[in-house]
Amino acid sequence: MTESIADRVAIALTDGIADVRLIRADKMNAIDPAMFDAIITAIDRLSDTAGLRVVVLSGDGRAFCAGLDMASMASGGSGIDIVTRTHGSANRVQQVAWGWRTLAVPVIAAVHGIAFGGGLQIASGADIVVARPDTRMSVMEMKWGIVPDMAGFALWRGRVRDDVLRELAYTAAEFDGAAAVAHGFVTRTADDPRAEALALAAAIAGRNPHAIRAAKRLANLAVETDTATILKAESAEQGRLLRAPNQVEAVMANMQKRAPNFTD
Repeated sequence: MTESIADRVAIALTDGIADVRLIRADKMNAIDPAMFDAIITAIDRLSDTAGLRVVVLSGDGRAFCAGLDMASMASGGSGIDIVTRTHGSANRVQQVAWGWRTLAVPVIAAVHGIAFGGGLQIASGADIVVARPDTRMSVMEMKWGIVPDMAGFALWRGRVRDDVLRELAYTAAEFDGAAAVAHGFVTRTADDPRAEALALAAAIAGRNPHAIRAAKRLANLAVETDTATILKAESAEQGRLLRAPNQVEAVMANMQKRAPNFTD
């Protein structure tokens, strides 16, 4: 069953995998106020979804997301509050990208067509990004005389080389999916990124869900804190996993050469 949120985002949940699609295809999924609201609502609902193991995020139509709908923002959407912190350290604008990072489960973005500005930042909120080689991408904000402010710099830290990011932010130059792999924005390319992302999601969904969530917590922590804290967190996470039912099931399934039967 597919749920539609404000005709902007669709969510279908199958076997623990949430297939999340931006569905404003006639506008190349450009972000207007309704899209901001719908993405945040989708993240909130996924946070409360029992049995969720992986999210695949993609865009319908010709593009993943063309960035801000400048016409819409100019005609009434430009009054968005960017000062108030509405979601922990993030404001409402940042949450549409940062929220994917803070979801407990892995998020895989499947990117095609165009990912400009805010669209690139939304994709960067994912743990893993698969893109068509010919996808057009840009840190485009400088074209409009502004800077990336949808959590881009926080999400690109540890992912994109510093001098490369500076050049792209200063120039708003376009690059394709293949170059994005070298830059660090994209994990790998595929001719059908959504099919590739769904296949990867199925593989991840077959692993111990508690270990997967622990690995995401550690990966997030690794770019945010000091070595001593990371080392202690590794030990704490492992201590909770060892000899727990799902960890025992992972061992038994491997020994008996069968599919595991995990509980969430």
